[in-house]
Amino acid sequence: MATRSLPFLVLAMIGLLIANLMFGAVSIPFKQIIDGLQVGNEHYFTIHEYRLPRTILAMLVGAMMALAGALVQGVIRNPLASPDVLGVSHGAGLAAVFYMTFFPNADISWLPAVALVGSLVAALMLWWLCGSHSSTIKLAITGVALAALYASCIDFLMLVKPLEINNALLWLTGSLWGRGWNQLAMLLPWLMLIPFALWLAKPLNLIHLGDDSAISLGIKANKLRLASLAIAVGLTASCVAICGPIGFLGLVAPHLTRKLVGGRHQILLPATMLVGAILLLLADLVARTIDPPIELPAGIMTAIIGAPYFLWLLLRTK
Repeated sequence: MATRSLPFLVLAMIGLLIANLMFGAVSIPFKQIIDGLQVGNEHYFTIHEYRLPRTILAMLVGAMMALAGALVQGVIRNPLASPDVLGVSHGAGLAAVFYMTFFPNADISWLPAVALVGSLVAALMLWWLCGSHSSTIKLAITGVALAALYASCIDFLMLVKPLEINNALLWLTGSLWGRGWNQLAMLLPWLMLIPFALWLAKPLNLIHLGDDSAISLGIKANKLRLASLAIAVGLTASCVAICGPIGFLGLVAPHLTRKLVGGRHQILLPATMLVGAILLLLADLVARTIDPPIELPAGIMTAIIGAPYFLWLLLRTK
């Protein structure tokens, strides 16, 4: 039953890929999409240099952020956990803004590494404050509090460095605007984390039985948590560094997927990636077409979906 949803998710993603190539400030008929990839065609620049890399980037970033959320929820066994709710995304954002404001002439290719350090520090801070056996509410509230602290620090940096905030402001919108082949090339090396994440599917199933049961079945619970969180931090840091903080994607996508395919991680993880890609492709498509030529940040669209969903989860949590 669960696997029957996968073909529909694949078809939905392919449909949105095509729609993202067709629609925008200028609509291009489906028949001209392939011709537009040829040099010299009137639509070559629009498709090859603008829409195609942006569409691929939206697909990959959505999949990676959703996978990171599924990993965090899996190891913590917390339905409210996600990289952004736990402050990891904001930690990456703070490190990236610090780098861009105090080192405006530095090489932008170092930005993912800087964001990775920020995510790791944020994750370690949460772990230190809450420990490994905290309740759902404690983790959620502590993570939200830390995220608010990091957001305040970001605002402070932009106030004390008003002349160097242009790049930071553009990055903080959580948008795919202006992203192209260069940003896609920066993201590609981080895709190597995906096979390692999928390899953890079976151990994640076992850890849901409880630490004692998982240990009796040969699973090293602490090492599994460390590996899963490290992969989630790497996925989150790379995406946030390139596209900015795209809120709630890592929270919503795993929950929607779990309702479709259940909680078995062998199916949940790849299906979550498909749902994450679908959500971000849809958000970016709506952001580009709702009032052309004006573009809304994709992060605003995901927040419109994610914020009410998060409140609904809080109300359902006893």
